[in-house]
Amino acid sequence: MKTRTITQTQLVPHTIDGKTRLIHDDVTTEIPAPPRDWDRIVLTGVTGVAALVLTASVVWSTASIGDLLDIVVIAPAAYGAAVVFDLVWIACMAVEWLSRYDQDRAKVPRRAGHGALLVAMVAVAAHGWLSGHEVIGIVGAVVSGLAKGLWTVVLSHQAPPLDRRTREFIRQELAEAGASLALVPVRRQVQRAQGLVAAERIALGSDPEADPDQSGQSTDDPDADVLELHPGTVNTKDAVRIAWDAGFRDKDSATRYVAKVTGKAPSPDTVDRYLRALRIAG
Repeated sequence: MKTRTITQTQLVPHTIDGKTRLIHDDVTTEIPAPPRDWDRIVLTGVTGVAALVLTASVVWSTASIGDLLDIVVIAPAAYGAAVVFDLVWIACMAVEWLSRYDQDRAKVPRRAGHGALLVAMVAVAAHGWLSGHEVIGIVGAVVSGLAKGLWTVVLSHQAPPLDRRTREFIRQELAEAGASLALVPVRRQVQRAQGLVAAERIALGSDPEADPDQSGQSTDDPDADVLELHPGTVNTKDAVRIAWDAGFRDKDSATRYVAKVTGKAPSPDTVDRYLRALRIAG
């Protein structure tokens, strides 16, 4: 049985003049070596070969398409545009890999990748045809197809096979998580709108021409379920945020507004600090 040597730091007793202490010392032990994982080694080698083939394909197609575009534009622009032809289908292939657990979502990047690959192969073949080397153009176009095919095989091998029920379970899990994530900005917009409505109500309540008698307000009013702000129900930071949303930008008016909302006089420096933070964030 093959073994491998490992060194570990352990506490060992050490005695000097009859006094024993535990000290740290390196202890070497032999443990059985695990068998070589040839499957992983082969897969790593195949992935390396695929990466090498992909690199060669990108270099070849970029040189061919760049030389083709160099006829009408300067070389940096031509070769910069040429590399896009391969980067598009490579990116689509990466998105397809990320969607490997949902075959329905993977269809769009798969089809887009095939379309981008076809365009790149046609461009390489066109370069060979215009240069008078039709065979070389066709062979060069096939290089991109071989690179795409090899990566498709490698990624398909690494993708775990899932039955229909498992795929549906994963889809529902992703949908639930996506719904929760989508509600975050929606709740933020609702809270901002409610803050603006509350600020508007407070501002109207300070108007001497406003009707002070609210006892006859109908329950059918569409704003009947909007909670009004009362002094002491919000803190200084929230009150400054509401004042900012209501249009108060200077420190003095915002301070008066915050004092009315919170029921106590805030520190003008604190209000000014919150206003500066809102200006930076806005």
